[in-house]
Amino acid sequence: MPFTEAFKLALQSLWANKLRTILTLIGVVMGVASVIMVITLVNGANWYVSTKLSGYGADVFEISRMSSIITSPEQYFKFQKRKIIRMEDYEAVRQGCGDCSEVGAMLNKSTNVVANGHSSNNTEVRGYTWTMLSLNNIDIAQGRGFTPADEDRATHNVIVGYDIVDNLLGPGDPIGKEIRVDGVPYTIIGVGARQGKTLGFSQDNWVAAPISTYQQTYGYNDSVDIYARAKGGADAMTRAQDEARVIMRIRRHDGPGTPDDFEVETNDTFLDIWKQISSIFTYVVLGLASIALVVGGVVIMNIMLVSVTERTREIGVRKALGARQRDVLLQFLIESASMALTGGAIGVLGGVGVGKLITVTVGFPSTVPAWAVFLGLFLAGAVGIFFGVYPASKAARLDPVVALRAEL
Repeated sequence: MPFTEAFKLALQSLWANKLRTILTLIGVVMGVASVIMVITLVNGANWYVSTKLSGYGADVFEISRMSSIITSPEQYFKFQKRKIIRMEDYEAVRQGCGDCSEVGAMLNKSTNVVANGHSSNNTEVRGYTWTMLSLNNIDIAQGRGFTPADEDRATHNVIVGYDIVDNLLGPGDPIGKEIRVDGVPYTIIGVGARQGKTLGFSQDNWVAAPISTYQQTYGYNDSVDIYARAKGGADAMTRAQDEARVIMRIRRHDGPGTPDDFEVETNDTFLDIWKQISSIFTYVVLGLASIALVVGGVVIMNIMLVSVTERTREIGVRKALGARQRDVLLQFLIESASMALTGGAIGVLGGVGVGKLITVTVGFPSTVPAWAVFLGLFLAGAVGIFFGVYPASKAARLDPVVALRAEL
């Protein structure tokens, strides 16, 4: 029997039992959809982390009192006992780190901003040195950034995100307009480029003031985060970190052989931790998806066994007319694989659709790699063939005389 003829007969058989075929596909659809959805979301999250959450650049490192990722209460209390990092430490690193091309400092807190009778909630107020816009990868869409004069004179100039412009200021040029942050008036001199939403939270709800102005308003007892950009490549990055670490250890009187009383983190720190978390998440969900695929495969095998029983007389007629064992085997394997591949295709569309729906509703990033689509179809086809072998071989081994005696 030609392959095309076997494929045609298999599709006719599936179409003749549409409801049974649809119910059989549920397990495969759910399994493949889960695989595609997980790969889509994890791939999107990996892209986001590598480009935004750790978007300071491969040549930027951070010095802070506390680690950005705390995994236990013990760690938190340990970090809380550390001395705060002050502007004097920032100045020491800025002046003493010869392998650093730029050094900046930042403070931040959440508060409310008022303008034109409107108020924003949970707006992030940042205290920036004039170099932090570059270190923080913030482009200016309108107006200008900070200058050393803004920092030296503690001016009440601010740069805002687009949420402040859209929700508080309304139409018109925002440059030169006044807003109040915790009751203190500021003049807008710049607007940062739009960054959009992540996980449902806007990245444009912020106000940045010169760090000297920030400290005059909120006090000098908050720990400063120091950012530095290394000169040159990977070797310069290592040298710059070592140089900054030595400066900080001397200033904080860390004894020889004792651990650092501060944290030095880079993009690799965030990416390594994220990869560990995403790998665990991926393995767990893929394990659950594998269970769904196995269940779908068992259902396919059971339905194919029922089909063999129902079509015993048909198989006998085919063999009596000259069909060989491999013809019958091929026909039933194609039926099983076609059923699974149909479920796989539906599962791919469903997984991509759910991933995009999550992106639209909560802002979680998602990207669909082409290899994930082929993987989903491959898994579905493999499940169909693997679980279809036994029913197909059973049909192929039927004695034609016995099969012809079977009752309809």
